[in-house]
Amino acid sequence: MTHSPHRVQGLADDEVAADWPPISAQEIAALGALHPRLHGRCTLRWCSPRPFSAAAIIDTATGAVFLKRHHHSVRSVDTLLEEHRFIEHLARQGMPVVQLLPDAQGATAFAHGRWTYELHSVAPGHDLYRDAASWTPVGARVQAQQAGRMLARLHQASAGYRAPQRQTHILVARDDLIRADDPIAALQQQLPGRPALADYLGGRDWQRQLGEDVLALHAGLPAKLRGVPRQWAHNDWHVSNLLWRAEPQPPGISAVFDFGLASPTSALFDLATAIERNAIAWLALDGPAPPARTDIALGLVQGYSELQPLGPEQLGLLAALLPVVHLDFALSEVEYFHGITGSTANADVAWYTFLLGHARWFRSSDGQQLLDTLRGAQ
Repeated sequence: MTHSPHRVQGLADDEVAADWPPISAQEIAALGALHPRLHGRCTLRWCSPRPFSAAAIIDTATGAVFLKRHHHSVRSVDTLLEEHRFIEHLARQGMPVVQLLPDAQGATAFAHGRWTYELHSVAPGHDLYRDAASWTPVGARVQAQQAGRMLARLHQASAGYRAPQRQTHILVARDDLIRADDPIAALQQQLPGRPALADYLGGRDWQRQLGEDVLALHAGLPAKLRGVPRQWAHNDWHVSNLLWRAEPQPPGISAVFDFGLASPTSALFDLATAIERNAIAWLALDGPAPPARTDIALGLVQGYSELQPLGPEQLGLLAALLPVVHLDFALSEVEYFHGITGSTANADVAWYTFLLGHARWFRSSDGQQLLDTLRGAQ
């Protein structure tokens, strides 16, 4: 890990120094020998403020490209290709996903030193939420409806895709623990293969904390999920991962990107994640306005239901999933911060604020009102 003056989005709706150095002109020049689209004159246009990797838009002799770089401990070539195969499947089904740009050997992921790279075309559309942090609510209900409709399209396109579970837990959203009858026992079985997470949890009464704050909301859920098929999903459906058309074209979504959290979960898991990401102002729970945007949650459900109708049983399961949908991913964030970036302070935020705190919020009157609204959505 290298600290640099480059600033990225922090965990409290702030800007912090980046854990990973920004992509540089010298780096791009060195990559020109590995990827033909980066050969020749290249100019850096923009560096991403997102924190878990480094990314940039680069103007090349053949057009603009989007370069993304991961530390090898976060994504190897093999684990990155898991995402790419899913993207390629969606593209074949007509989904407006970003185009992967293979190197001279036909590979869409390649390694150089301690880094793993991927290169994409720059998709058409406006990045309206480029600077918005995750968990920033959508600005308008009509955009929530469009996002819900596009998510339903993605699920229709992914229905026939078959691939095994991701090889990594790091910064991947899963539903393994949510589906487990005994999530604590299931997590204990995982810990020998996840030493950084085991080290973090070792000094805490984590079984009691999970039981009291999270698993109290989990009762009965595994039985309901037994009839829900696993399906590859985006798992990070926030409006900042969508590009938008503007006038004079009909407004709407022009492209979908950032499949880093994708894995086999379920369609309802993905929709619950979309509500969690877009309809609750997690970074302003103590603000003057109610944190839950029920109009945005209902907009997502309404747009989704236009293509994938949801009955009362599915709406009830959606509401049951929502309070615990962040369980597996929050633990992966703990693992990332404690084991890779070396920030126990950020790992504490992921554990206490994101995992335990969000679950506690769903037991509040605001949280219960949102869940009741979803159960009654038609």
